[in-house]
Amino acid sequence: MADVAALAQERTQLMADVLAGRIPKRVPVVPALTYEFSVQYAGMDLMSAAWNLENFEPVCDRICQDFYADYFPVIHLRFPALYKTLGAKNWIMGSQGFMQHPEVVGLLEEEYDEFISSPYDCIMEKILPRIYTNLDTDPQTRSITMAKAFKIFNDEFGNIGMVAAKLSRKYGYANANLFTAAPSAPFDFVADQLRGFRNIMKDVRRIPDKVEAAVKAVTPLLIKMGTPAAPAPNSAVFMPLHMAPYMREKDFARLYWPTFKECVEAFAEMGIPTLLFVEQDWMRFLDYLYELPENTIMWFEYGDPKLSKEKVGSKHIITGFYPVTFLYTETAVECIDKAKEVIDILAPGGRYYFNFDKSPLTLGSVNPENIKAVLDYVAQNANY
Repeated sequence: MADVAALAQERTQLMADVLAGRIPKRVPVVPALTYEFSVQYAGMDLMSAAWNLENFEPVCDRICQDFYADYFPVIHLRFPALYKTLGAKNWIMGSQGFMQHPEVVGLLEEEYDEFISSPYDCIMEKILPRIYTNLDTDPQTRSITMAKAFKIFNDEFGNIGMVAAKLSRKYGYANANLFTAAPSAPFDFVADQLRGFRNIMKDVRRIPDKVEAAVKAVTPLLIKMGTPAAPAPNSAVFMPLHMAPYMREKDFARLYWPTFKECVEAFAEMGIPTLLFVEQDWMRFLDYLYELPENTIMWFEYGDPKLSKEKVGSKHIITGFYPVTFLYTETAVECIDKAKEVIDILAPGGRYYFNFDKSPLTLGSVNPENIKAVLDYVAQNANY
């Protein structure tokens, strides 16, 4: 037990150092393996395991046994019972057990002014009943449905938190939490949940003033959503970024960047860094990213790691860039060589921890033995 406690202390120091911009003793290994991948790796049926989260502990325990990590390695964000209770249109379970986000329209074009005037009221009265069909009913039934949904949400996240804490103690993981909350960037919120991809891109060209006003109006709500109830050391707010790679720079500069930056700055003022999942290729916007508060964490998917290190690596923390597709197509030796290449570019000078460019989603999309080989190599050999 003393050895596990010492290991946890060492790993906590690794995370504390890297999140503060100091050079740790070695490169922390922080893989983010999805629960969907983990369930399949553990030999369970995904559909059944997704509905019965008593499976969460044995599934995660198996992952902790078999894959090296300095930080609790399993992430899980979507619960089918919650969305079924709400009658959700925006999150639907597919035939194989995966939660999928279809195109939805929660806000009609003619409702922009109403939303801009009072976004919270519009969300409660118009948008939620439109996206969650079981809320489109009388006030009493709506209240009961919402109460059931919150009970499920709290029970599920409570179970996940207890399991993560228990296994972290068992395996000596760092005392850290990089996913304390998961708000959207304001433009992404309007695009993902309100207007849909197709409509928002038309709106940007036809009615940009209304888009800009809507994005500004919802920003305070998203800052509130992302504010942890009790901020803890070595924690971060997780923010996946969606729409920017599909936008012209002039539209990004006007409609996406200002409120996105406002959110990240607000969390930084509370002493909480933001972990950005920089989806797709953001190389056009590296100069913008540099302007964010120091030690913002940037989990890059695609792009040029060398350019990113040069542009933002002196101020911010970088992770990602290791192509998860390598773990399926290449040999273990080639996968390790790729890890060496990425680390040689990103580790010098610090502000880097190891993770893949995205989380493995299915067992069939990666070779688990390659994941093990890479994680073991990095843990034993990666220094700054």
